[in-house]
Amino acid sequence: MGLNILKKVPNVNFIGYRKVAFLISAALLVLGIGSLVVKGGPSYGIDFAGGINVQLKFQNEIELPDLRDALETIGHEGMTVQRFGMEGDNEYLMRLVQSDIETDVLRQEIDAVLAEAMAEAGHEIQRVEMVGPKVGADLRQKALEAMFYAVLLIAIYISGRFEQRWWAAGIMAASLSGAMYLLGLIGIDTGFLTIIALLVALGLCWRLKLNYALGAVVALVHDVFITVGIFSLLNKEFDLTIVAALLTIIGYSLNDTIIVFDRIRENLRNRISKDFGEVINRSINQTLSRTVLTSGTTLLVVASLFIFGGGVIHDFALALLIGIGVGTYSSIFVASPILLVFQPQEEEPNAPAPAEA
Repeated sequence: MGLNILKKVPNVNFIGYRKVAFLISAALLVLGIGSLVVKGGPSYGIDFAGGINVQLKFQNEIELPDLRDALETIGHEGMTVQRFGMEGDNEYLMRLVQSDIETDVLRQEIDAVLAEAMAEAGHEIQRVEMVGPKVGADLRQKALEAMFYAVLLIAIYISGRFEQRWWAAGIMAASLSGAMYLLGLIGIDTGFLTIIALLVALGLCWRLKLNYALGAVVALVHDVFITVGIFSLLNKEFDLTIVAALLTIIGYSLNDTIIVFDRIRENLRNRISKDFGEVINRSINQTLSRTVLTSGTTLLVVASLFIFGGGVIHDFALALLIGIGVGTYSSIFVASPILLVFQPQEEEPNAPAPAEA
């Protein structure tokens, strides 16, 4: 017998709250996308923008303006200094947009300046990382492509598993690849090309009536955009660790959505109600105990990483905290209501059950 925290299956009308949920999602998306537009896109870390990062740690507490004044005496242009990690860690991150400086020379310059200006603070240079601008642009392009192909493969998998429509999914993939190739010949920026590709994928799911895939993909795009938007609102940098977090969020959100979809498909086959909204409500309530347990325990682990993991994985843990919370919400309040709008065809009572994955 599985572990349940709810003594009996609840009877919450989740579908009845879908309009409120859509308003909340729309508000978060508008805020996040608005922030990205105002700021000219995400704030890229050196992984994507190129430059040099220097992580500093002090034994004693110091004032950020004093550190900034001391480091400015080195004379390099385009320097920013900010606190790194949690309050009280006494860790700071110095960033230079230049990438033509010898890292050993820079390390010696910083040591000399801090030893003279802040000798009592006891500094330590924990790491010096440099990435060239071309490498950063290549990494940015690869990261966007990775997220797009992850979503596309998920759409194909869900179409095949839940609707047994591998041919339609293959047509969608071929059409999308052709469209992206033609648009790529025009020389469109990779970021815009990825957004266009996602919109085309959603349009093809709708046109080919791949309803389960449509619901899942909309929920995944919803989760990624809200996480990136909140990072923009918090002025957090966007680097390779955040891309890793986004891919993790896509996988986690998909797992939650598939659990709910699987129960919906099973209840449709058993014809527990003629009202499709009631079928969805019953399915969400039947899987609610598992959802709360899985998300709750995962969030506890990620919250521990966020609090105790140190500055290096602080933003990674923050992205996971946001994404897992939003992913759990979207599987109930985004993916399932979209399935209600684009209602899949009912299976014949005597039809053979689709193979389980």
